[in-house]
Amino acid sequence: MTETLESPLQDAPTEPVPVDNPTLPAPGVTSEKRRPVVAPWMRSRRDLAATLKRAASHAGYATAYHGLRAPWYATQLTLMAPRGAARLVAETNRWVWDREAAPLRDHAVRTEDTEEYMRLARLRAGRVRLRGLVTVVAAVFGTGFALWLYVMAPAFLYVFAAGAVLTCGYFGQQPDAPVIGPAVMRTELQKLTGTIVLRALESIGNAKISAAVKKGGDMNGMRFTSEITRDGPGYRADLDLPYGVVPEDVMEERQALASGLRRKLGCVWPSGDPDEHEGRLILWVGDKPMNETTKPAWPLLKDGQVDLFRPVVFGNDQRMRDMVVTLMFASVVIGSIPRMGKTFLLRLLLLIAALDPRAELYAFDFKGTGDLRPLEPVCHRYRAGEDDDDVLYVLHAMRELREELRRRAKVIRGLPSHRCPESKVTPALASDKSLGLHPIVVGFDECQVPFEHEKYGAELESICTDVAKRGPALGIVGMFATQRPDAKSLPPGISNNAVLRFCLKVMSHTANDMVLGTGAYKAGIRATMFTRSDRGICWMSGEGDDPVIVASAFVDAPGAEAVVARARQLREDYGNITGHALGQGPAETAGLDILGDVLKVVGADEKAVWCERIAARLGELRPDVYGEWKGENVTSALKPWGIKTGQVWGQTDEGEGKNRRGIERADVAAAIARRDADRAAA
Repeated sequence: MTETLESPLQDAPTEPVPVDNPTLPAPGVTSEKRRPVVAPWMRSRRDLAATLKRAASHAGYATAYHGLRAPWYATQLTLMAPRGAARLVAETNRWVWDREAAPLRDHAVRTEDTEEYMRLARLRAGRVRLRGLVTVVAAVFGTGFALWLYVMAPAFLYVFAAGAVLTCGYFGQQPDAPVIGPAVMRTELQKLTGTIVLRALESIGNAKISAAVKKGGDMNGMRFTSEITRDGPGYRADLDLPYGVVPEDVMEERQALASGLRRKLGCVWPSGDPDEHEGRLILWVGDKPMNETTKPAWPLLKDGQVDLFRPVVFGNDQRMRDMVVTLMFASVVIGSIPRMGKTFLLRLLLLIAALDPRAELYAFDFKGTGDLRPLEPVCHRYRAGEDDDDVLYVLHAMRELREELRRRAKVIRGLPSHRCPESKVTPALASDKSLGLHPIVVGFDECQVPFEHEKYGAELESICTDVAKRGPALGIVGMFATQRPDAKSLPPGISNNAVLRFCLKVMSHTANDMVLGTGAYKAGIRATMFTRSDRGICWMSGEGDDPVIVASAFVDAPGAEAVVARARQLREDYGNITGHALGQGPAETAGLDILGDVLKVVGADEKAVWCERIAARLGELRPDVYGEWKGENVTSALKPWGIKTGQVWGQTDEGEGKNRRGIERADVAAAIARRDADRAAA
C-alpha cells in the first residue's frame, strides 16, 4: 500500500507516515478444507441408491425396448445380408490385393521414381502372399468346420449360419439409417464450467461483476474457491464475489442468471454460505427444475414416531437433501395464493404432530372442503366449515384453550426451579401426565375467515394472539394458514410473533413481507419468483439462521389416512384419545348430547324421519340450543358420527307424501353404542 496519513494538527506539511507496517504479524489462522476421499454420492445411501436405481432402470428399459423389437431387427438384417455379403467380399478383395497402397505406387510411376516403385512392389508382393494365404486358410478351415458341424451338430450349424447372416446384414446397413436405434433419445445438458458461470454472472448486469470478469477477476476479489463439482442432482460452484457484492445481489437477478446459464429458472439456485464471509456465493445448478425432480418419500409415511421437541424431516431442498423443522416453542404462519399447496403443508405439519402420542390436536378447516378430515380420528377438537355454528364451535374450543393456557402458566410458576429452570415446558414435563403439560397443536386453515367474522372475530383474534405470544413457552403451538396475507387475515400480534414462517407463491412484495417478515423482499427472499407449477415449494424462515427454499413432502389423502391410523394406534397405546376423537365437544356444549337428543325426539316406532322435522322437534326440546336449527344443521351435526342422510318417505302437514332428506333411527342408536364403547375403552 502507498497510502499515507497526514497529521491534521499541523499546518505545515510533514513527512508522510506509512499505514502499512512491514513487521505487522499475520493472523496465523489457516483454514483447510479437505476434499472427500470417496465421492459424496457414494457416501450417501440415498444418493447411491438413486444412482443404482437410475442405471438399473435405464438398462431394464433398453432391454425391454430392444427385446420387443428383436424379431423385426432380425428380419431387416436378413434382408440386408446380401448387400453386406457383397461389401464383405469387396473389402476382402481390396485387402488381399493391397488396394489401399495403389495410390502410392501410381505416384512413384508418375514421378518415374524407380527405386521407390521397386520397394513398394516388393512390399506389395509380400503382403499379397501373406494375405492370400490367410484368406485361403480361413476359407478351407471355415468350410471344414461347417462340414464337421453339419455331420456332428447340425443345430449349431444353423446358429452359426444365422449369426453369419445377421453379421452380413449389420455390415449391409446404411450408415445414416441403422436398424437398431437408441431406446432413449437423450437431450444432453451442457456441463457447467467456470467459463459458463462467469458468462452468466456477467449477464445479470451488475457493474462490479462485469468489471471483475473483464479484468480477470482476481484484481477485484472475484475468484473460484474450489472446483465445480457434482452435488446431488446438479452442479455446485463456490466463488468469492467482487468486493462490495453480496449473494443477494445475484439472487435478485435469478431470472437473468438462468438465461445466462441457458437453464430453466427452476434449475438455478444461488445462495450465500453461512459458514463463510458475506461475499461467498454458492451457485447450485440442477439437472432438472426443482418441481420436476423426483423427491424421496417422506421418512414418516410408513413408519416412525415423533418427538415434537426434536427436529423432524418434512421436506427437501433443491439438492434433495432432508430438511427438518422443530415445531415446539414456535408459532407458525403459512401464506400463499390459492392452489399452491398451503393446506397440504398445514396438514403435513399436523400429521407430524399427530405422530407424537402426547400431543393434543385442534384442526379447524374454514375452507370447508375437508382437506383436514383425515386427521379427525386423532383430533381433540375438529371442525370443517365457515357457517356461524362452525365458528361458534371453534370459539368454544379456543375459550377452552385460553383457560388451559392460564392453567399451564400457574402450573409452571409453581414448579421448583430444578424441574423447570427456564420457565417453559420441557420434554420431561410434557411426558409427566400428572402435570398436563403435554404439547397442544392448533391448526387454522383459511384463518382469515374466523378473524373477519362480524360477531366472534374480535374474540377469536384476541385468543389466537395470546396463543401466538405466550403459547410456545407453555407447550402450545399455533399454526395459521391463509391465502390472503394481509393485516386482517394475519393480525400483527400473530405475524410479528411467529417464529416459523412458510411462504409459497405470492403475488406482491407486501404479501411476501407479511409472511416472511419486514425487509425479506428487499433482502432477496422473494416468494414472488415461484411459478404456478412450483406447488409445495416455499421459503422457510425461522428454523436456521437464514431462510431456505424447501419443497414439502407430498402426502395425499390416502397416505394421510394411513399415517393417522398409525398415529391413532400410538395414542391408544399411550392413552391419549380425547375430545372429538371420542365424540365429545367443547366445554360449552359438553352437557349436550346431540345423539341422545335426536334419539329422544325420534319415536321408537319411527324407522326414519326427515332432518327438518328433527330440527323442529329439537327446537321444542331445547329452544335455547336448537331454537334456530334447520335440517342442514342436523345433517352437519350428525355427520362426524358417521350417520349419513338419505331420501326418506314421509307426509307433510297437509297429508301429501314426499321424499326428503332424513336419517334412520337405527343409525343413531348404533352411533351411540359405538361412542359408549370407545369411551369405555379409553
